[in-house]
Amino acid sequence: MLPLNLTGSENGLIEVEIMVCGGAYPGAFDYAKKQQVFLEASDSCGRMKVTDSEPEWVMEFMPTPRVMPDMLLLPTGNVIILNGAANGTAGWENAANPVLHPVLYRPGLVDSVLRFQLLAPASTPRMYHSSAVLLPDGRILVGGSNPHRGYDFLAYPYPTELSLDIYNPDYLGPEMDPLRPGIITVEVVNHTVEYGSLFTVSFSLKEVRDVSGIRFSLVAPSFTTHSFAMNQRVLFLEVKALEEVGNSSPESPQGPVKSVYKAMVRGPGSFTVAPPGYYMLYVVHAGVPSVAKWVHIR
Repeated sequence: MLPLNLTGSENGLIEVEIMVCGGAYPGAFDYAKKQQVFLEASDSCGRMKVTDSEPEWVMEFMPTPRVMPDMLLLPTGNVIILNGAANGTAGWENAANPVLHPVLYRPGLVDSVLRFQLLAPASTPRMYHSSAVLLPDGRILVGGSNPHRGYDFLAYPYPTELSLDIYNPDYLGPEMDPLRPGIITVEVVNHTVEYGSLFTVSFSLKEVRDVSGIRFSLVAPSFTTHSFAMNQRVLFLEVKALEEVGNSSPESPQGPVKSVYKAMVRGPGSFTVAPPGYYMLYVVHAGVPSVAKWVHIR
């Protein structure tokens, strides 16, 4: 499910859109299992607005085919697609040709071709039983891969892999550091945001680029297995007020900061929009997210 925008829509309804990418074509499993023939995976992505009166699939195409992809929602609202293979299917020894290049998908761009961006490649093939999770600081932890029934560290070319990698999205590049917000306080009791309640968030900016575009995203920490982050969810909260409240001292723990802002934000309206539990709260400025603060939604 692509990020939900809670800032209001026509008739008060929230637009809900799902996206499915990659996978294996019918018959791929039998070819791989019985004949060791690895058919090329799908390179298609389908999007559907399930809240439309007559939902229809809209098809797009990734730069490369991919089966067993791990798809993660980022706090910016973009999607990153990692891991997997270009041929075969899921299962024991059923895939070949690992896809090392992650792909960034920007659902908000008008041009469907430009939505996909091929990123710098990883050095470790991550096939069946690989995983990826978003960390509170915006990095992505990538690990695993075991296309065998047991642990086999000598298998060629895809041994059991117990290593972990950290992937830094482009918003963590050093040139983006001046734009990165720093959350100072989240003014709630016991870290808890009640459904529909208003709360304030104070944050600092070293360099102010786009105040009107500042957003607040809630990200559910996903449980990921077999290419599915099952409880994955991103919500952009409604901002009721935003004002600059002063400049921080150069002696502050965060170092020299240009401006301090305070925002009044409304929590999700109900458990149908945000199931109760813990979420990471990010401030996003000019496409760059802060380090998250944990909040409990109930």
